[in-house]
Amino acid sequence: MQEKILHFTIPAEHAGDRLDRVLRDLHPNMSRAQWQRLIREGHVTRQGGPVQANYKAIGEEEIKVIIPAPEPTNLLPENIELDLVYEDDDLIAVNKPAHMVMHPAIGHMTGTLANAVVYHWPDVLSVGGERRPGMVHRLDKETSGIVLVAKHDYALNYLVDQFKARTTRKVYMALADGHIRPEKALIDAPLGRDPKDRKKMAVIEPGKSATSQPSQTRYELTERFERHSLVTCYPITGRTHQIRVHLAYIGYPIVGDHIYGRRNRSIPIKRHFLHARQITFKRPSDGKEMTLEAALAPELEAALMELRKPKA
Repeated sequence: MQEKILHFTIPAEHAGDRLDRVLRDLHPNMSRAQWQRLIREGHVTRQGGPVQANYKAIGEEEIKVIIPAPEPTNLLPENIELDLVYEDDDLIAVNKPAHMVMHPAIGHMTGTLANAVVYHWPDVLSVGGERRPGMVHRLDKETSGIVLVAKHDYALNYLVDQFKARTTRKVYMALADGHIRPEKALIDAPLGRDPKDRKKMAVIEPGKSATSQPSQTRYELTERFERHSLVTCYPITGRTHQIRVHLAYIGYPIVGDHIYGRRNRSIPIKRHFLHARQITFKRPSDGKEMTLEAALAPELEAALMELRKPKA
């Protein structure tokens, strides 16, 4: 992406308003924080000179903005096929497969969702930072399901704000070991970093760890099998590993979860059985609420079909 030059004539009704707010209103694809950074770095000028960070518009002045080309990136675009669920001018929704990491990290520098996204949508590389281009939220490596990716900064901020405000609604499908009791309940158990293993999360009472945060998951039984329960989960908060830890905490760990579940898998599956099936949010373009759904992964469907077979 090359350097961009934008020209604005500030409307008279904005006289007395801070310039960063005015520019955000005139060009909402960029956040106010981004406009503040451009002003601070001298990329916003009036009459050939840079404006100050606290500059207030006088109305009808001409403003020139230079948006620098993004810095060279080490993120390698890769032609990886994606299961596209939805796309518009603001966002992309994909059904992430299990075993795909969200973004490059030590041990997983290629083959990630970020590598695939910047191949198919190159402009996303400049959205939100190189390491997680356009990523609105994340799923664990072995968790499949729906992921939202923003195409521009306004959409990213608009969607992230909904996650922070907990106005998005998410639905997960999990297969748990055992016959879950009660069949419908709210798990209200604070989560924090496990003091014995910093890579894991654990239920930790408030005040006993600086990392402990309130965490709630609502669930209900969807289908019962001989030794398993198919459970629909509705996370209210969005903590790391939340559903996995909560189900293990009440004694019904997710099938195939080698971190929080049983050491020996109760069915032959090469991942944990957790799928982000559905998400409801407001669309950045018009604020309209929409619900997107990602089909259950084939290996999970096959596992359920096997469990449904009559026993000899």
